[in-house]
Amino acid sequence: MNAPDRPIQIVPSVLPANFARLGDECAALEEAGVDRIQWDVMDGVFVPNLTFGPDVIAACRSHANVMFEAHLMVVNPDPMLGAYVDAGCEMLIVHAESVTHLHRTLSRVQELGARPAVAINPSTSVEAVAHVLDLVDMVLVMTVNPGFGGQAYISTMEPKINALRQLIDASGSEGAGGNGVDIEVDGGISADTIEGAAAAGANVLVSGSALFRYDEGLAHGVADLRCRAEAAAAAAASQTFNS
Repeated sequence: MNAPDRPIQIVPSVLPANFARLGDECAALEEAGVDRIQWDVMDGVFVPNLTFGPDVIAACRSHANVMFEAHLMVVNPDPMLGAYVDAGCEMLIVHAESVTHLHRTLSRVQELGARPAVAINPSTSVEAVAHVLDLVDMVLVMTVNPGFGGQAYISTMEPKINALRQLIDASGSEGAGGNGVDIEVDGGISADTIEGAAAAGANVLVSGSALFRYDEGLAHGVADLRCRAEAAAAAAASQTFNS
């Protein structure tokens, strides 16, 4: 099953970007046609890496108009939620594994005026988010273990993506914003893997290293990934309808 009514969105991670010119890199990604930009926030504790704080994100906010989302791979994100919203992040993604009171954290994100989303690691069951679907606009299924860019896609996550799509559809939840619940995938998304993720039911696809490696440039990469994902989603929808 997939979600043909939910448009495909291509979202770059800025991890592979040139950190010395992040503002210009954000502008270039917007010009290339991305739907939004993801900031991988890592604290060196929840994951074995250290990346961006809110000040860095805020410094880049004026360089692009597309939505910023912060993927908070941090222990106890609650005290910093407001700082990332103030930095210009319109969506905050918190890990189900990193918070004690998930309902409270997601509700707080919405109170701050941002769109709430929840992420689950590869070993975490979709049941971990079954009871918060009414509080989120998106669920992120990690297709690598978080912490580093450039990792290999875990293809065995595709049945999990499909199970999540079925869970969302069965719940009838319209999400926090009343427009339904997207499924995002992040980790190893490339021209070789995006079709499997989209066919399984994901409609928001994060690409980092693979996108920046396109010899023809970012715009070509965004267009190619979008085309592949849309074709795979349409084919899956047609197969489901005909069956």
